[in-house]
Amino acid sequence: MNQQVAPTRLRNGQRLTDALRRAAEEEGEAVVRGLESSRNGLSVKEAAARLRRLGPNRVARNHRPTLLRELAGRAKNPLNGLLLTLAAVSWQLGDLRAAIVIAAMVVLSVGLAFVQEHRSNQAAAKLQAMVQTRAAVRRPGAHTADGFIEEPIERLVPGDIVRLAAGDMIPADVRLLDAKDLFVNQAALTGEAMPAEKYAHAAVAADDPFAAQNLALMGANVVSGYATAIVVETGARTCFGAMADKIAGERAETSFDKGVTKFTWLMISFMAAMVPSVFLINGLTKGDWLQALLFAVSVAVGLTPEMLPMIVTVNLAKGAIAISRKKVIVKRLNSIQNFGAMDVLCTDKTGTLTQDRIILKRHLDIYGEESDRVLEFAFLNSHFQSGLKNLLDIAVLEHHELASALRPDHQFTKIDEIPFDFERRRLSVVVQRDDGRHLLVCKGAVEELFSISDGYETASECGRLDASHLGAAKRETAELNADGFRVVAVAYKEMPPEQTVYTKADECGLTLLGYIAFLDPPKDSAAGAIAALAQAGVSVKILTGDNDIVTRKICRDVGLEVGRIALGSEIEGLSDEALSELAGETTVFAKLSPPQKARVIDALHRKGHVVGYLGDGINDGPALKAADVGISVDTAVDIARESADIILLEKSLAVLGDGVVEGRKVFANIIKYIKMGASSNFGNMFSVLGASVFLPFLPMTPIQVLTNNLLYDFSQTAIPTDNVDEEYLSAPRRWDIDNIAKFVLCVGPVSSIFDYATYALMIFAFGAWTDPSLFQTGWFVESLLTQTLIIHIIRTARIPFIQSRASNALLLTSIVVCLVGAAIPYSPLAPVFGFTPLPWLYWPAVFSFLLGYAVLAHLTKSWFVRRWGM
Repeated sequence: MNQQVAPTRLRNGQRLTDALRRAAEEEGEAVVRGLESSRNGLSVKEAAARLRRLGPNRVARNHRPTLLRELAGRAKNPLNGLLLTLAAVSWQLGDLRAAIVIAAMVVLSVGLAFVQEHRSNQAAAKLQAMVQTRAAVRRPGAHTADGFIEEPIERLVPGDIVRLAAGDMIPADVRLLDAKDLFVNQAALTGEAMPAEKYAHAAVAADDPFAAQNLALMGANVVSGYATAIVVETGARTCFGAMADKIAGERAETSFDKGVTKFTWLMISFMAAMVPSVFLINGLTKGDWLQALLFAVSVAVGLTPEMLPMIVTVNLAKGAIAISRKKVIVKRLNSIQNFGAMDVLCTDKTGTLTQDRIILKRHLDIYGEESDRVLEFAFLNSHFQSGLKNLLDIAVLEHHELASALRPDHQFTKIDEIPFDFERRRLSVVVQRDDGRHLLVCKGAVEELFSISDGYETASECGRLDASHLGAAKRETAELNADGFRVVAVAYKEMPPEQTVYTKADECGLTLLGYIAFLDPPKDSAAGAIAALAQAGVSVKILTGDNDIVTRKICRDVGLEVGRIALGSEIEGLSDEALSELAGETTVFAKLSPPQKARVIDALHRKGHVVGYLGDGINDGPALKAADVGISVDTAVDIARESADIILLEKSLAVLGDGVVEGRKVFANIIKYIKMGASSNFGNMFSVLGASVFLPFLPMTPIQVLTNNLLYDFSQTAIPTDNVDEEYLSAPRRWDIDNIAKFVLCVGPVSSIFDYATYALMIFAFGAWTDPSLFQTGWFVESLLTQTLIIHIIRTARIPFIQSRASNALLLTSIVVCLVGAAIPYSPLAPVFGFTPLPWLYWPAVFSFLLGYAVLAHLTKSWFVRRWGM
């Protein structure tokens, strides 16, 4: 699942604040006066003063962390705790040098992770500013028709008058002043899926904040309807803010998070088995239990994957910054890995396959003849509707000549509105004409308007609708759909002038005028982007609320193989198992409701897919939350942006492809470290155990083991900068602990062969049986060189250095570490670490070992890749 806040039932123990209770129980005008505001809103000066006094409208979990908090977050890790415990043990046992080296490892890991995360947070803050959630706030003197301007929700203060419409997030805890058919989704707060209807009248407030029907609370979102409200509580004083810490802690773990945790505990298990064995063997064979304990502690440090937190953090941070350069903003770092693992991308067709530039091309009566009257009524509906104006409304309103001819704001007065919802699939406005009569104008899906209409009207005739008209309408609509047109029906009904409140029940007995037809041309880049995603192992599935005929035409235009199209009515009756089978073999789903989109995604999950969803509308919220990685655009409605993990600054499948590649690079470099560390540690386990059994002294002193480990850690710090082979990026990559275990078992023991060869060299060629310092120096250098070399063997499936070269930074750190390791025995520091200068004949022998090791490790790796993959 993507990194969404888990639904949390705030009802338990949650109570209304005194201010909210008073607001719920008082009449609207009294609430406005009590907050020292007015229906015209707060002035800019007064709002700024309140903002300075009360602080930004930001809950605790959204505060940008301080430097100390960032540092503490990096340090607070089980591995760091384990290392510091081992450092304390070493210090207590009198080995101060070992304690210092262990502490240096922690500082190296935490320091690098902190620096990178701080850089990432700074970059993210700048990027987030580009996709701020805003609210419509009334300001006196605003140069807009209705007095409302857009403000970032962080600048809202108690007393602000805000406007709410379908798709908006509730920006604070507010008291409704006016509301029309307002339904609010509180699932993110209560876990309840059904929207709650809200009203503006005063009511006796219960302790339960969600029972107050005239309050809308921060964290909810508007499903349908519209309202005007006054802000009562902001920031940490909201019900949501009071529970923010609890909510923030309840985040679902991704498969990658779980995999990293499993690997960490696997290595700790290795250590738990290895360390006591090393301690007992060395204590029994050498008789020095203190040295045996210090050596065992050092081995424990060597087996600890202490750089893993740093490698993961730096890779994710680097990936987020790299993706941002390609117009992709990462809201949640861990979602980058899911981006790379994604093998199915579900998306609506509008704006991804099409240009998102809808043009009104036809306006027809029921016989298919051009009709200006149809266009005029459609214009009235779009002009007076106060909800979220979609692209169809915008296309209608672009006929500016009608504004001059109809003069809607002078010849008509809006009386009421019946907002759009996804069950009715229509929207009605009621206006009063000059003669006082009321006119209900309805616009919506063709089949929905046919079901509530009983008559028709053209320029020359009117009559009763019958089955023949319905058949003709279906044929006309199908022909338009086949040409790529989206068709919307328009109908009207005259109403008595004394009626002032209208409901869904009034949408009956309408007179059908005809249809308006829109064209949204396919994107030129869509076909290439779909082909590129397919080549990268990501299949594209279309989940749309539009009809199947238009969808088939658009998909055909962009080269997407359609085959059978599954309709929402069809999947409604399917079991979860049957839907899983259907989802696996179907490319296009049409006429889906929002819950059905989420259900298709869940079905793909059950088939083992990692699913991404790209959406920007009100109806996309459930699907964005259901997906492993939710993707939206900066122009999306509030609820879509808030639900998403990834924000695109450009709604394009081509941009998505770049993000997928970066996600796979991040995953590849993290897996490199894991395989390197696990293989090296597994090989060292055999080498240390064997040497401990037959040697009369420790194979390395504790300080030498720790220094070796510190230098090796330094050589790996540049892994996040490494290049990744193209073939690795060509397919989705997921966490596979079984593959890692097999790799470790195959490649790990190879290093032990050359460790034992080094033992033989030091004992038989240089007489080190009686010279422990010489033996330890020889193995220290060989061990460090082979461990550093294995980085370049494992990082690629190709022939290292020839067919695939590491990044310059990784090459540099490797060379520096090798040179330092080789120079220490000849430096003034040698006595500090217990080293002895090595004989010059040692070097040709070791270089031959390194060459043999490189060849054998590469051959073993190549065999493994052929059999089980990289």
